[in-house]
Amino acid sequence: MKYAVFILLVIILNSCQFFETEKISSETFYEQEKAQLDWKDVDRYPTFPACMSFTEKAEQKKCFETTVLDHLYRSIENRDLEATQALHDTLWIEFVIAKNGELILRNPLDMDSLTKASLPHLTAWIQESMDSLPRLEPAYKRGIPVRSHYSFPLVLATTD
Repeated sequence: MKYAVFILLVIILNSCQFFETEKISSETFYEQEKAQLDWKDVDRYPTFPACMSFTEKAEQKKCFETTVLDHLYRSIENRDLEATQALHDTLWIEFVIAKNGELILRNPLDMDSLTKASLPHLTAWIQESMDSLPRLEPAYKRGIPVRSHYSFPLVLATTD
């Protein structure tokens, strides 16, 4: 009986290792989480006050894009655009929305010399239009505001 109790005690003491949990350092956990994140996707798109009621991600994206493009096109339409020659050009408007919701135009517009000569104030008009957008909430990833990059095409098509 002594041997049975001794063997049972040895088995119980050795089995404790099966109940131990593996400890993961915070650095290892951080690296694992960082590797799993899709950095090109956000949980919530930047939001204008008019878009606050949308909860679905696709609706938020559509409202954000529509608001920016409508505002931009309306402000350019209100300008006195007169080109000396027919233009057919696509300009990419690249901007960043900072963590605090500030919209920053990234690069000067990359336009060919004909477009630049025909519409010399176009860059200033686009900057003015982007600056006059309503204040917005930044994009969020896992509940944290993040910086996000966007680019939209601006198609210029005039006739003689």
